[in-house]
Amino acid sequence: MLYATAEARAAAAGDKVLYAFYYFETNQNTRYTNAAKLHIPNLVCVQKFCSRFEDEEDGVDCVRCGRWMHSFWQNSIGDLLSYLTETRP
Repeated sequence: MLYATAEARAAAAGDKVLYAFYYFETNQNTRYTNAAKLHIPNLVCVQKFCSRFEDEEDGVDCVRCGRWMHSFWQNSIGDLLSYLTETRP
């Protein structure tokens, strides 16, 4: 089972797990076909927290992983991927 394998890897990592939840805001001003429009992302919001942050209240920054909410406007997808692949303590 792939799910069990991923879960087992996360448990083995201990406190080195980073949870990330993201949301894409898109505009649909470009026609893709006669029946569909192209969704172009113009904003990405991401909320993240580590295993130490799970019990904290919303709005409080984590001492370990820093600010918990980020927004990316210009190069939204590229900036999101760069942010998520940064090395963390």
